[in-house]
Amino acid sequence: MSLHRHGTGPEPLEPRLVTWLEDVAEGLDTGAQDPATVLPALSAAGLPQIGVPSDLGGSGGDVADAIAAIAAVSAHSLAAGFVLWSQRTYIEYLLQSPNTALRDRLLPGLLDGRVAGATGLSNAMKFLAGLEELQIGAKPRSDGDGELILDGKMPWVTNLRVEGFHVAAAVAHADGGAFIASLSHDDVGVSRSADLDLMAMRSTSTAAIGISRASIGPDRLIHPDAHKWLPEVRPAFLGLQCGMSIGLARRSLDEARASVGAGRSVLKEPIATLARLLADQEQQLSRGIRAASFQRNAAPLFQIRIALAEIAAQAVALELQASGGRAYLAVPGRAFARRWREAAFLPVITPSLVQLKTALAAREENAA
Repeated sequence: MSLHRHGTGPEPLEPRLVTWLEDVAEGLDTGAQDPATVLPALSAAGLPQIGVPSDLGGSGGDVADAIAAIAAVSAHSLAAGFVLWSQRTYIEYLLQSPNTALRDRLLPGLLDGRVAGATGLSNAMKFLAGLEELQIGAKPRSDGDGELILDGKMPWVTNLRVEGFHVAAAVAHADGGAFIASLSHDDVGVSRSADLDLMAMRSTSTAAIGISRASIGPDRLIHPDAHKWLPEVRPAFLGLQCGMSIGLARRSLDEARASVGAGRSVLKEPIATLARLLADQEQQLSRGIRAASFQRNAAPLFQIRIALAEIAAQAVALELQASGGRAYLAVPGRAFARRWREAAFLPVITPSLVQLKTALAAREENAA
């Protein structure tokens, strides 16, 4: 895979993918671009394979490399970065699952983009932080054959391609325990809504899932103990999510630098300062991911996720100031307006910044 350089940093993207992303970014945001085109384009460039062991069909590397790939895509289109985050996060669930038979069965189609992977664990991450109850419940089949009957909902899930998807779901047992299961688009009792009417990033196959008496067996378990497994996989979930903020911030800072000229040189130092803050947060994220320190203490990861979303918002604001009134004109400001909408999405991705700050405040209160 060749390296393509955009702005100040190297990106693991093929030039033809960069060209395609730049051409369709507006359509992915507004919904004019067919969402069915996104995953095949990303997969043709080998992006879901980054950070996956080569003996499992990947290109090697680690989660930090996958974060860099999501950042690179998000610099051109946050909608495409969002799809890649979902695909790669679901793949990570399989990589960290003890159910190797499930992994071996599903992974090939996910790596080459024939089927989508959706991370329906936003509710689970809030549950882990004590912010929300699980929204899917299970009970044994009455005939006692070992299968479970599931009922519930997932109100907001991305990358639910109508052409086919697998989705991870956190499920509550009647006895108070919880497990992680994999559901599929063709499971009886699993239904997909129409795409949600989003303000932006519309070509991301984002919809709701209803679950009514869906039956699964042990072969569909990603992990039998959600309480044990979620803290182990949360660093990858949130770390990969951080790639979106990194990419958007990087692109807006590049655009701001390119627009700083006569009469706007006062912005050079704020741009440089924010770029240094961004680089520092990226380094902290990469170090923590590679040292596996966030499994033991998630608070620094929460803080990094908050900081990166806030840096992205500040970067877009600096792009506006550097561009001036041109950014507010419909045609010359179209790409800026998209990035402004993209930046508005980052604080509300689950877990939202408010939820993360609430969890951090609760930790401090408990510690005191």
